[in-house]
Amino acid sequence: MTSSATVRIMSPEEIAARGGGETPFLRFPERTGVFAERAMRLRQLANGHAMGDYLAFMGDLTREQQQALQAMPAVPLPDADTIDRAARAGLPPLPAADWPRDPAWRALVHRIAAALAERAPDGARAGLQQLASADEVYLERQADLLLNGLSTGLDLAAAPVVGAALQTYWTHLLLSVHEQHQGQGAPFGRIDDPTVCPCCGSRPVASITRTAGESLGQRYLHCSLCNLEWHMVRGQCPHCRGTQHLAYQSLDLADAGGDDGSSRATSAKVQAETCEDCGHYLKIVHTDRDPFVDPVADDLSSVTLDLLVSETGLQRHGVNFMLLFGEPEPLLEDGSPPPGRR
Repeated sequence: MTSSATVRIMSPEEIAARGGGETPFLRFPERTGVFAERAMRLRQLANGHAMGDYLAFMGDLTREQQQALQAMPAVPLPDADTIDRAARAGLPPLPAADWPRDPAWRALVHRIAAALAERAPDGARAGLQQLASADEVYLERQADLLLNGLSTGLDLAAAPVVGAALQTYWTHLLLSVHEQHQGQGAPFGRIDDPTVCPCCGSRPVASITRTAGESLGQRYLHCSLCNLEWHMVRGQCPHCRGTQHLAYQSLDLADAGGDDGSSRATSAKVQAETCEDCGHYLKIVHTDRDPFVDPVADDLSSVTLDLLVSETGLQRHGVNFMLLFGEPEPLLEDGSPPPGRR
């Protein structure tokens, strides 16, 4: 069941004024905790949840991401000229679809899959063991499909692990470039398309309102690939940037307040921000209503909200590698998996 209410949306000027200062445009993930904190949130959400087993398994996967990120080797990074050209063209410097991936990302797939296979349920163990030795052709093809948003031929069973490896690799790229340019000028900034990530050009998984420091009350979009967050004023559609026909839908997770039930929509920690102008929506999570919310984890745990909103004909703007929809990887005529998964 969903509930909605009329909520007054402040203008961008009002939001900026209430923020009490200049809002930082970018928020970078912490190398030592970005995936560890997500793993903790997934385990917390799994307790008593209808998808508890899956959320707990994704918590294990995310914990492996953190360990892998901590052990990442040096990888090729864009030089100063590449970063400058991207900035002049208004493009992200580490584009997901075009950046030449270092083989280190495939080693991440093998590492994460092998670790998960040791404690996975019987039904998932065989697939993870195959993925732990999957060949280059198969993995690069799956990566191309994921990073270009294509579903035909996507191996849905392997996608969360492949996506996790790509997330770890791109988060490492982002932080390595950021660390390399400390004190030398910002390598990342605004690009021509404010609806996609300024680092890699990926869509957000969800948006999050921040309640600390200079970001008080401000909304950030959270990248589905590299975990960078970039500021977009509230009251703008994250897909078309429209401001006229926004609404907020939520599951009835809070106790009813007034007779009209309006407090339900305004107190929910996860909402779907919908736009009638473009027919899209994106989840928004609120740290003032739950300080432990995580855009990826809370988006995954509220998939029921996606199902209900999609019934109205709205399309999802965000992407979450932990839960993808598409056509499964076709088997060969003899019923065996494709090359690279044997």
